[in-house]
Amino acid sequence: METVTESSSKSWTRSREMLERARRSLVGGVSSPFRAKVPVPLYIEGGHGSRIVDADGNSYIDYALAWGPLILGHSHPALSSAVAARARGSHTFGAQHEDEFIVAEYIQNAVPCAERVAFTSSGTEAIQLALRLARAASGKNRIMKFEGHYHGWADSVLISYHPTAAQVGPHDAPTPVLTSRGQVPNSIDNVVVSVWNSLSALETAFQRYSGEIAAVIMEPVLCNSGCLLPLPGYLEKVREITKAHGALLIFDEVITGFRLSPGGAQQFYGVKPDIATLGKAIAGGAALSAVAGSKEIMEMIMTGQVSFGGTFNGNPLAMAAARVTLNEITVKGSEPLARVNRLGQQLMNAFRESARKHSVPLTVCGFGAAFAIHFTEHEELLEYRDTLADDRDQLQRFLYHMLESGIYTLPDGRFYLSTAHTEDDIAETSAVIDRIFGRQDFRKPHV
Repeated sequence: METVTESSSKSWTRSREMLERARRSLVGGVSSPFRAKVPVPLYIEGGHGSRIVDADGNSYIDYALAWGPLILGHSHPALSSAVAARARGSHTFGAQHEDEFIVAEYIQNAVPCAERVAFTSSGTEAIQLALRLARAASGKNRIMKFEGHYHGWADSVLISYHPTAAQVGPHDAPTPVLTSRGQVPNSIDNVVVSVWNSLSALETAFQRYSGEIAAVIMEPVLCNSGCLLPLPGYLEKVREITKAHGALLIFDEVITGFRLSPGGAQQFYGVKPDIATLGKAIAGGAALSAVAGSKEIMEMIMTGQVSFGGTFNGNPLAMAAARVTLNEITVKGSEPLARVNRLGQQLMNAFRESARKHSVPLTVCGFGAAFAIHFTEHEELLEYRDTLADDRDQLQRFLYHMLESGIYTLPDGRFYLSTAHTEDDIAETSAVIDRIFGRQDFRKPHV
């Protein structure tokens, strides 16, 4: 993390003071440790459209979007009005209400695999339900996951998320790596780790654990480790291989759902999984996630074969937000997301052009609405191991200069766009990028 000095071009006095106070009561002064990794942990007072304002009155173009959920931007009028109206009729019921099935119908109509839907409050919860359903449906215990893919912080799947080069092991037989102290060591007993984007690695794993794998779970676009895209035909072939081995296919579409296209990656790539987890953009910023899948699998919840529950499942405030969001994204057609992805592609191209102009080694990966930058000599990144050569110090210097210039980003180099971003936002950001890449001191450590 960079050290903020008094010579900074922006004043972050109140944010620094508030962080120091928060550290005396809140763990680390933040509600998620990832938030402490930004160049300067800012306290935000408000946001509108594509912009946010911090406690010191500084304004920023926001490409973090609350780590992705704000697909409609900040303070979307219809969403804000719907949540306020719903709150006047009670915050929650713990019982059924109309918005639950209306939102489920929106998902059903947009997402190819969604014959039935179940709601949760977080992506981690959704993943746990998806894995339980897969094991129950298949009668097997092992889950295959891939290096660098993130599926929540629960013990059973927080494995080989960001292992070091010394930890990963052989390419054809990766070493399962626990991510956190305190994880139950036998968490890895029912997890098979493989290398993504490699069909040979996938086949090798199925041969090694023949007849034991319940499901393969993946981010269909590896958004949590650099926004790496699947190779042409890879997802289709994975679908064939899983069927051939009697294993289910789970797409973790917490990020790609309602962002890559209205129906997510499965619609965009034309590959239908057995189960999908959805979140982030689903409710435009409210706490909501979902599991969608075939009727046969999902109805195991109601027959008593699979245990599942949650006090806040179907929360009315979250459902009101989701109803507005999905109406904008799925009912109005593909135009809103097509525009977001077009603007994002413009920004991706601005990065590439400026990097070439100033001889900055840079690779840009992803799609318009969610992409990441890599300071690396590698021109093509296909799997998590390829990202281990990234110059992360240079990334942090760049992000610090961006923050100084009024551009708010995520600490891993990821950029999210919303329907609220404009051509002017892209032009302003592109100019900032070019100015930073042209600085003589850009590659020197910030003091």
